Amino acid sequence: MRKSLTARSLSAEQAADLGSWLRDLIETLLLAVLIYFLINTLTGRYQVLSVSMEPTLHEGQYIIVNKASYWLHAPERGDIVVFAPPNGAPHAIPLIKRIIGLPGEHLAVHEGRVLINGQILNEPYISGPPSYQQERALAVDEYFVLGDNRNNSSDSHSWGTVPPENFIGKAVFRYWPPDKFGLFPHYIFSLEEATQ
Repeated sequence: MRKSLTARSLSAEQAADLGSWLRDLIETLLLAVLIYFLINTLTGRYQVLSVSMEPTLHEGQYIIVNKASYWLHAPERGDIVVFAPPNGAPHAIPLIKRIIGLPGEHLAVHEGRVLINGQILNEPYISGPPSYQQERALAVDEYFVLGDNRNNSSDSHSWGTVPPENFIGKAVFRYWPPDKFGLFPHYIFSLEEATQ
């Protein structure tokens, strides 16, 4: 009789342990799924597929984009952004460029310099001065984006402006390759009066 009670007691303990283990497993899986969806809602991971952002970004590097960055404030000059191409192609690969012109501004590219409302934009991040000329008055819903590799970039100077709804998010962090691991520098832009 004693043997039988002990066997039943062990079975009850094993069942309780198994139930506890299953509950822990389900809780862990649900938490992992919740974290996965939260991370993918707030961030995105993208690969740089061209040389258009050199010397800042190089082909083959991987970056993290903050998708929530423009939920509370408007995009700013100097932001490196990932966005859907403005031509509306449904399966087009997102592009990576830098915001140069903001809504309502007058932008000109003249003699290798970018001018915003007649003032020269100081740009320490570009690979070299642009060899093209451009002039454009931006509407209240238009952003002008350029690659840092000005003379080897398909950007607003060739296909036009980007509406704000096309922005996926702001590039904030490079995680590959390991020797380039880190945050992107933030530039404070000063505009200088153009001397003609």
